Amino acid sequence: MRTLLGGLAGAATIAGLMLAVAGWRGTPDMLPALPGRSRRVIGTPRTGWARWRWPVALSAGAIVWALSPWPVAAALTVTTVVGLPILLATSSAAQARITRVEAIEEWTRRLSDVLTTGAGLEQAITTTARSCPAPLRTEVGALVARLAARWPTDRALRAFATDLHDPAGDLVVAALMLAAHRRGPGLASVLAGVAGSVGEDVAARRRIEAERARPRTTAKAVTVITLGMVAVGAVNGSYLTPYGEPLGQVVLAVIAAAFIGCLLWMRRLTLPAADSRFLAPDTDAR
Repeated sequence: MRTLLGGLAGAATIAGLMLAVAGWRGTPDMLPALPGRSRRVIGTPRTGWARWRWPVALSAGAIVWALSPWPVAAALTVTTVVGLPILLATSSAAQARITRVEAIEEWTRRLSDVLTTGAGLEQAITTTARSCPAPLRTEVGALVARLAARWPTDRALRAFATDLHDPAGDLVVAALMLAAHRRGPGLASVLAGVAGSVGEDVAARRRIEAERARPRTTAKAVTVITLGMVAVGAVNGSYLTPYGEPLGQVVLAVIAAAFIGCLLWMRRLTLPAADSRFLAPDTDAR
């Protein structure tokens, strides 16, 4: 039985190591949901693993529990399969937010270029939808659809800002709303200046993420090394003997909970803070 338990623990730990490597490389399909209308990163397809991670985790936990009298081992197996890639994919979440702001900058510059040709605001927005950056394709498409449905321009723009749910988007939309009210010249130059400000924001975010990458790398290295040591120790049956008793199970659960809590804390510290918007959401647009 000890040999069997050692093999199970080793297999679970090796699986954890493989998931740690996946988390190190990044898992965009597990990114935390952006606040606003869309709950996932726009343009990111839902992969097979994203759909099947819970069934796979629960099945693995059930197998471990059936072959082992350790309920803690089953719980840890489920937690490892589901949670480890998410915990270690913080850099992917931050990069997705930067890419989204960068797409806002690119779209604003394209809109400015179209406006310099003499096109009206609504016509220019419709034109840019054909070459819109991928991260904004859904939101810009919804804006064009609202304008085609004869929504008031300012209301359609406010709904567009709600879809973007980003201070950079609020900055761009505020300029567009002022232009929609005044209908005067100079919007192209204003948008070019706004795009420059958004570009500076992108550069600042990239510098901040470069600094945050250091503690993330440390946390990933500690996790992989810890799992590797447990895998090596699990080969020896006597290594797991103390955890076979009820008190050992409690101690194992406490140690695992403390380790997972530290990873969660590290992830929280390295995630970018939620940005504050200055445009009120359009509650009537839903």
